[in-house]
Amino acid sequence: MVRTTANPSPGGLDDLPGDLMMWVLIISELLVFGAGLAAFLGVRISDPAGFAEARTYLHPTLAGINTVVLITSGFLAARSVDLRQQDRRKTARIALTGAMTLGVVFLVIKAIEYADTAAQGISTETHPFFTFYYLLTGFHAMHVIAGIVILALVAWKDTPRNMEVGTAFWHMVDLVWVLLFPVIYLLA
Repeated sequence: MVRTTANPSPGGLDDLPGDLMMWVLIISELLVFGAGLAAFLGVRISDPAGFAEARTYLHPTLAGINTVVLITSGFLAARSVDLRQQDRRKTARIALTGAMTLGVVFLVIKAIEYADTAAQGISTETHPFFTFYYLLTGFHAMHVIAGIVILALVAWKDTPRNMEVGTAFWHMVDLVWVLLFPVIYLLA
């Protein structure tokens, strides 16, 4: 039997796009958010009526708009990687700029939501629901800021590998929001 190495078997860490350390960071961040969501759901079991009532003070429409904004942003970031691999650098940078701009739009909408919640006299001390709400969404917003900075850096140093790494982080930010949105805003 003759073995050939022309088509090595798929699999392994070498097949991951981007950088291994970024994947370690992404998985560790997902574990942190997962633990936060698990704690949220665990505490919710002790007071489902209180959590359901507290949720009515939020703005699911704004959160839904933010979901569309982040998913669109993730699409633009993914598109920028494809464009860069086709050596269309200028168009790739435009797509990344669009992704970053939508990240800023997400933060503006989140700030409007926080301002309205605060105007209602709601703080982290009001109810355990709001403690988790501010903790989880605030931590996520910090990741959006970090993601915008990372996308700006990879737009500046736009090698295909850098763009894969930055986009992988941005997709983690998208994924976390897609998990937070239904649990916090929709779960009755």
